[in-house]
Amino acid sequence: MELGVNFAARLEPFLLMSKSAKGAAAAKLIQDATAAPGVFVFAELLDMPNVQELSTNKQFGSYFSLLQLFSYRTYRYYLEKKDSFPPLNSAQTTKLKYLSIVSLASERRILPYSLLLEELQMPTIRELEDLIIDAIYLDILRGKFDQKEQQLEIEYTMGRDLEPGQLERVLVALQNWASTTASVLDALDKKLVEAAEHHKSVRAEIELHEELCTANLKEVQERLKESKQPSRKTGPYPGGSGAGDSMDVDDPPVEGNVKIRNRNRGLSEVAAAKQQRKRNRF
Repeated sequence: MELGVNFAARLEPFLLMSKSAKGAAAAKLIQDATAAPGVFVFAELLDMPNVQELSTNKQFGSYFSLLQLFSYRTYRYYLEKKDSFPPLNSAQTTKLKYLSIVSLASERRILPYSLLLEELQMPTIRELEDLIIDAIYLDILRGKFDQKEQQLEIEYTMGRDLEPGQLERVLVALQNWASTTASVLDALDKKLVEAAEHHKSVRAEIELHEELCTANLKEVQERLKESKQPSRKTGPYPGGSGAGDSMDVDDPPVEGNVKIRNRNRGLSEVAAAKQQRKRNRF
């Protein structure tokens, strides 16, 4: 369940009584509302006509300031301007410290113990942690202790009333945030487009490389296949010409070859006989 959803309902009885309360009765009503358990938002009560009249009342004007204090200010502010407010009782002091933690959490998510001890004027860490635990049980905030680092890590808090002029500052902050977010989203969109184009380009290069590798591999395989086939040597047949006169080296010799070899052998024998006759003459 969201924090603080029942806080407005608990203020309702005080809103009804404020319609008829004037002067001292309105001041007493403010005193009771700021001390009442479970009442942590006061903007509607602050806007009631009878309450607004106290802002110009010299006798009870400090009670109007007290209601403003509980609406959107802090315990440190109270200590700095203590003379401007009626004295706080124990319940009011504790409630204002709860609300001060909420205000501090709106500025930073990590709250060091040293900061909280100073802002809330707590004497010990044990008392500070007890105060925070009570605030968690009251649905004022959610968070966890980091005792090693001596800090409170805020997860979520209730919302406090806005002081006059703060709404405009919040709107400006939201507009700046929206503008920054739009710029970031635009930059992310451009990066996504660039990434998609780069991916497409890389994919095209990979596909081209794969096609070239496949073509080269196919060519190499065809050459290896051709080199493994038996070769047949051919040449021109002696005395012949052209492809029709060629013969395979493995074909049996034809008659023409035999005649040529016989003729060569006869010439050798004649030359040998002539050489022998020259030797006999000498």
